[in-house]
Amino acid sequence: MKCYAVCQSEAVVRILAESLSTSFDIDFLVENKALARRLHEAGLSVTGGDPQRTDTYLKAGIGPGTCLVVEDGGKKSLRKTLEAIRDAGGTLTYVLGIGPADPAKREDELKALFPEINYFTMSELAGVPLLTEVSRSLTRSRVLQYQRFFSDADRVLILLHNDPDPDAMASGLALRSVLRRTKQTAIIGALHGVTRPENLRMMNLLDIQVEPITPEQIATFDRVALVDVQPHYFGGIVDRVDLVVDHHPEQTGYSAVFKDIRSSYGSTSTILTEHLRAVDANISERTATAMLYAIKSDTLFFNRQANSVDIDAFSYLYPLADATMIRKMEGAEITLERLDYVLRARQAGQLVDQVFCAFVGTSPREDFIPYVADFYLQLEDVRWTIIAGIVNDSLVTSVRTLGYGKHAGEFVRRYFADIGSAGGHRAMAKAVVPLRAFRDKYGNLQAEQVTGKILELALDFLHDHHPSERRLVRA
Repeated sequence: MKCYAVCQSEAVVRILAESLSTSFDIDFLVENKALARRLHEAGLSVTGGDPQRTDTYLKAGIGPGTCLVVEDGGKKSLRKTLEAIRDAGGTLTYVLGIGPADPAKREDELKALFPEINYFTMSELAGVPLLTEVSRSLTRSRVLQYQRFFSDADRVLILLHNDPDPDAMASGLALRSVLRRTKQTAIIGALHGVTRPENLRMMNLLDIQVEPITPEQIATFDRVALVDVQPHYFGGIVDRVDLVVDHHPEQTGYSAVFKDIRSSYGSTSTILTEHLRAVDANISERTATAMLYAIKSDTLFFNRQANSVDIDAFSYLYPLADATMIRKMEGAEITLERLDYVLRARQAGQLVDQVFCAFVGTSPREDFIPYVADFYLQLEDVRWTIIAGIVNDSLVTSVRTLGYGKHAGEFVRRYFADIGSAGGHRAMAKAVVPLRAFRDKYGNLQAEQVTGKILELALDFLHDHHPSERRLVRA
């Protein structure tokens, strides 16, 4: 997040640098060139310039999404500084009062001239309020911008990834609420529909309609938004979109008018909860129930890839949701088909140095593979699970970890990104590789050899010691 701070004194510069540098990419503007030079030599990003000139801010490249913090020492010249910022397009301006004897009176005076500003005192800077308010303001600004952009569209497509999971479906519902649209004017669609039993149960119980979409149909919509997925996932079918909201690591190679990608969040539903709250949108019981279930599902009830924002979103949605409905949706986890693949992994699997790896052969559905990976992560003495299977002439590999140590997403990218699609978080990752490409790189392996090869790759990634030092255990 970019922050541009306009300061007059060295003490304020250093306090801001200490308080905000962990959350912001912060640059400083100081009028006194000698002070600017001294601070720059101390390692801070500081330039000297006239804070009352509009071109100062234009040269700095500030925009509507830039957070500006302006030191207020009580001088009358502050008015010209705020006018210059406004003329340059700055909209998220925070005035930091350090001089006025009566901060409340000073705030009233400034807001009479600049109603859009936010006013803080030095005592409020060190705590959470400034960071929280800045974050909410940025989210509000971003949401209002894309709301306006979508407002004149007749037909909107909210596109989900293939075989949508609870987070994708809930995020689709949430975005439709943010856009103030109905299921007739904003279609939730996917190229391949829902297949997993618990996801079908959620879709049916909450009456969520996921329409089948063909690649040719995408271009017929006036606006296209992606939630819980980014364009690279579709392998060139989608290269330009109007909005992307996702919690997976950011990818490149596409253009989007607007995007909000926060890989530190445990779910996309958490991001969209903030979008809904930022514009005071109404959240129906159905949407709240879907989002609450999605956050719970994607974070394994806060045991995986979750942080305080996920907990905050969960707490906000809980009183709005139907807890009884969530219990019903959670009742479809185990099926005989899934147990069959758990047994296949038991027979073919190998456990080495707390890494369980198994190739389960050909599968009619992709969801069996991550299910088995999640299942075996529950075993004692297992910290990594890597399960692979063949689905539609592709090798699909799901990786699960306990969330500390090496990064699961880095593992699949290192060994599979050059021959297919690969990525993910620290605790969970996925690779989809054409079977021919896998064989060209790693050899025409027999079924029993695939487990050994993928396990070898995992151990090379995780350990530096010699293979002879490893202890092999048949699962």
